[in-house]
Amino acid sequence: MRQVAMENIPESYLKYTQRKVFIICLLVLATALLGVYAINAGSAELSPAQVLLTLLGKAEGRLNIIIWNIRLPRVLAAVTAGVGLSVAGCVMQNLLRNPLASPFTLGISQGAAFGAAVAIIALGAGSTHSTSADAVIINNPYLVTISAFVGAMATTLVVLFLAQVRGVTPEAMVLAGVALGSLFSAATIILQFFASDVQVASIVFWTFGDIGRASWRDLEIMAALTFAALLYFMANRWNYNALDGGEETAKGLGVDVEKVRLAGMFVASLVTAVTVSFLGIIGFIGLVGPHMMRRVLGNDHRFLIPASSVMGGLLLLASDTLARTIISPVVLPVGAITSFMGAPLFLYLLSRGYGKR
Repeated sequence: MRQVAMENIPESYLKYTQRKVFIICLLVLATALLGVYAINAGSAELSPAQVLLTLLGKAEGRLNIIIWNIRLPRVLAAVTAGVGLSVAGCVMQNLLRNPLASPFTLGISQGAAFGAAVAIIALGAGSTHSTSADAVIINNPYLVTISAFVGAMATTLVVLFLAQVRGVTPEAMVLAGVALGSLFSAATIILQFFASDVQVASIVFWTFGDIGRASWRDLEIMAALTFAALLYFMANRWNYNALDGGEETAKGLGVDVEKVRLAGMFVASLVTAVTVSFLGIIGFIGLVGPHMMRRVLGNDHRFLIPASSVMGGLLLLASDTLARTIISPVVLPVGAITSFMGAPLFLYLLSRGYGKR
């Protein structure tokens, strides 16, 4: 029966789908190769052979410490965070019918930053241990993470409340996200005004966005939630394709639009909040990744969701590797690198007309 069905599919359509799968496979291969390079790059001079031998468990001592405790968690955290932020942006743009929607532009990152500021200033989670340049530390990272998560989810719940209860349009929802982002940024500045120099430095350190702060335990939590979110989004890929034709079309096809939108926004916001809570603010990955792949693969979410995910991981890994190596041994904030990449795209989308897809 399956063979008969396959025979009825036009050859041109099979080539069309095979091309998309081939592009996704190329992205996965590029990410793997960049991952090996990223593990190799750094102040400790390692050869690719040493990296591979260590990953295969045939090295010991210094190599094991550098690769397994420092560089491998960093590489995997960059890929995982990129996947989570990019797929969240891809789904948000579909659900809100707006190309400017992303975790950063909806104010979720700014809400997390406010939560972290509350933990550092009001709950005493930031401190100093010496007078050197790296003196400022977060002495209770779990408290900061939990507080940042609460701030991110508070922003999400307000956006969802406006969408579900007040029934605002998708365009107004994005504007509400921008307003919430400004509100939380202002609240963070006011907190900094009353904080000590050390506390202000701690907040700035957290808001930079730093992949290197992720531990194996943090990585396990991020990976589990990101993988579960990916499965959920893929299970709803046909609903998202129907929504691309408009709400009325989707309802005509039997899609419960309100339910799909509410659940999708919650899952996308949850995976974003967890990522931002562990790594700080990393902007524009959720905007750049989906738009790049939409240009190449189109709006079919059967392919756009996995492609955007892999592209997000590749972009964040490339950004973090650049941040570590461009003026080594100084490590630049990865959030600054991604902002340099995403801000021009944001302006380009605005110049083409807000709200048009």
